[in-house]
Amino acid sequence: MEPEEDGELMLRYAHGDMRAFEALYRRHRTALYRYLARLTCDTEVANDLFQEVWSKVIASRDRYEARAKFRTFLYRIAHNCFIDYCRRASVRSEQAESAEADWRDELCAPEETRPDMRAEQAQMVAGYRKALAVLPAEQRDAFLLHEESGLSIEEIATVTGVGLETAKSRLRYALAKLRRLLAPATRKSTGPAAHQGRRLREAGS
Repeated sequence: MEPEEDGELMLRYAHGDMRAFEALYRRHRTALYRYLARLTCDTEVANDLFQEVWSKVIASRDRYEARAKFRTFLYRIAHNCFIDYCRRASVRSEQAESAEADWRDELCAPEETRPDMRAEQAQMVAGYRKALAVLPAEQRDAFLLHEESGLSIEEIATVTGVGLETAKSRLRYALAKLRRLLAPATRKSTGPAAHQGRRLREAGS
């Protein structure tokens, strides 16, 4: 049986079906949290925003219209929660703290247990995190929405409330800066952790 569409689940939830909400939560929680953690570079803030986003989804269930993709609807809320946080904290550009999420589990294959490989992967992960952290917030947002959440340029423009050309420009600058920052490390590495860097180079070619 084909999985139920997000929009249908949200409409069912609006009519009181809690199992529909649970299905939506299971489907999107991991990607949403990863987006917030890498966007804020602070797991404590990401946890708070994660709860706030789902609270707003719950509060707005009666106003949801099926013509809007649920994923776009969800990340629009997440983006706005992040902007509100930045305004409250008076930090619009970068966060000082690095994310504490364990990216090694995501970027390293389980069978890679050699100490030299682990050290190489750890170095690559740290470099990727550092490169993300130095991006301007708008560029980091566009990159994460595209690469981590799978949104199209049109969806990124809708989520962030900017024009299509502005969304394209932010993503292009983010890719260019990340390729430049990660190029030395990815040229040296042959492990799976270098995959992200190679993807960045290919995306801009």
